[in-house]
Amino acid sequence: MKHPERFHIATLGCKINQYESQSIREAWIAAGREEAEDPALADVIVVNSCAVTAHAIRDLRHEARRLMRLAPDAELVITGCAAQVMADELAKDFEGARIVPQARKTDLLILPMAPVAPQPEDTPAPRRFPEFSISGYNRVRAVVKVQDGCTHRCTYCIIPHTRGASISRPMADIAAEIRRLFDAGWHEVTLSGINLAQYGTDLDGAPNFWDLLAHLDADLAADWAGRARLRISSLDPGQLTDQALDVLGASRMACPHLHVSLQSLAPAVLRRMGRGHYAPEQVANWLERLGRIWPLFGLGADFITGFPGETDEDFAQTLAACEALPLSYAHVFPYSRRPGTPAARYPEQVAHKVKKHRATLLRAVAERGKTTFLGRLAAQPALDVVVEGLSPIRGVCQHYADCRFDTPIAQAKRRMMLRATPVRVDGTTLVVAPAADAHDR
Repeated sequence: MKHPERFHIATLGCKINQYESQSIREAWIAAGREEAEDPALADVIVVNSCAVTAHAIRDLRHEARRLMRLAPDAELVITGCAAQVMADELAKDFEGARIVPQARKTDLLILPMAPVAPQPEDTPAPRRFPEFSISGYNRVRAVVKVQDGCTHRCTYCIIPHTRGASISRPMADIAAEIRRLFDAGWHEVTLSGINLAQYGTDLDGAPNFWDLLAHLDADLAADWAGRARLRISSLDPGQLTDQALDVLGASRMACPHLHVSLQSLAPAVLRRMGRGHYAPEQVANWLERLGRIWPLFGLGADFITGFPGETDEDFAQTLAACEALPLSYAHVFPYSRRPGTPAARYPEQVAHKVKKHRATLLRAVAERGKTTFLGRLAAQPALDVVVEGLSPIRGVCQHYADCRFDTPIAQAKRRMMLRATPVRVDGTTLVVAPAADAHDR
């Protein structure tokens, strides 16, 4: 008897890709396909690609070739952002592969898959929210997609070419999906989008992201506050408003953790990036005010080093301002030229070794911030940890710090949220002990 067609999905890039892969996974399983954890057993291999940096493109090629060596007879499907902006090139590199642009990714939700008609590389995403949805997740901490696309057009960014204009998901649909996940046993959901600052601009009444968070709190907190939580994905600094402070201060569901897409803290660099809509001192002042609402919170940030024209003085500004922020971690990337973006044509491109050196210096600042932050966490009376691994028992607390339990817990299972007492700091991990009430919340 012939087995059902088996598939394997490899996901590269952002949380939105993870979410969309999960939606495809659920659709294919519902249609009778089986997921193969081992790609060598798959009849169909899907690579969900990223295009945000040159490194992401190298990762795509490496991963696709590796998977095809493991399963040479499998059908290869390449989708995602790279498939949107370099479809012809990928078709030549991977002869016989099915190239599904990001704008047509929802076609993969329907089996059998229809032929993909040729399209211009910069075809925009459809003007309705893509029909992705999930009822579970293949990771302990789930992601829910609330927004797609971006029209801001930072001068270094290729995303407007890959995902098109901003489009938002209705609040009721978001709340219903989160409830499904909580009911199914997930204790943490991350609200994610390509540009959360543009959430709601296309919806009736033009709600913004903070209106959405307030709506979700009103809808979910009565049933789930203290038992489940919402984490916020990357924010634009322009979203750090008085309304944000009001909503976060009132929220019973939001984790005390934010991640802000800063990119630079030098005004001249921000203007060249097309990000002159915020000033570094405004960010610092807002975070100081947040500290009065959340006395302890995790803070992450994105930075790009060596942007074209970034001088030693510009970088020194960023470094000094970064040292003054209460960072608990940072994602630091040397600038990567992306074809078709204005910054790729800018003069005064910074030497690769300079970009790397600056990234090293910024990462060192973030590491020192993490050490200070973990020391403060170690003084807390209790934390709530969502369990991700069992050997040893480890997970992430509400402040977005890695935690490891120092003793076994007989009833521990992945996805549980356990109350823990901090014990000590071990490198970049907080060692914790199960609290007296360390049952699944």
